[in-house]
Amino acid sequence: MIPLFFLVVCSEGLVAFLLVVKIGPLRELVMKGLDQVKMRRATVLTIAGFSLFLGFLIDRMHHYMRKLIKLRGITGASKQEVERLEKEKLQLKEKEEKAASDVKRLQKEVSSLTENLKKLKLESTEKDKKVETAESHVAALQKQAADLLLEYDRLLEDNQNLQNQSLGYRN
Repeated sequence: MIPLFFLVVCSEGLVAFLLVVKIGPLRELVMKGLDQVKMRRATVLTIAGFSLFLGFLIDRMHHYMRKLIKLRGITGASKQEVERLEKEKLQLKEKEEKAASDVKRLQKEVSSLTENLKKLKLESTEKDKKVETAESHVAALQKQAADLLLEYDRLLEDNQNLQNQSLGYRN
């Protein structure tokens, strides 16, 4: 198609050149030829011009069809990428929801643990108070036991003295 186009353009350029250049017999020959073509063969020129137009039209259509196919291929790849990104987005949303539920569960566990910790602290302080009272009670009992031991020793000594005195009266 393109070689035919170049042939037509070159022949038109040659005819235009011969019309411009003042070479007598060639110029007149070209003029007579153009007159005959215009009179008798106007339909041939019209068909040739129309076929040239159709050639250009076919060439442009071919060019745009190639671009369209290339763009459709790119669009197909883009659609696949969009679908992949949508799936990834859904997965991330699921992970986010799962993480949120885990956070809520952990917060509940932490709050229950803090409540247990408070209870244990209260129990610990109560037991500390009980231990202190028990220690003070033990200390009081130890003092009382020491006092009783001293009293016992004194009573033993008194008993010994009284026994010695009673033996001294008997003898």
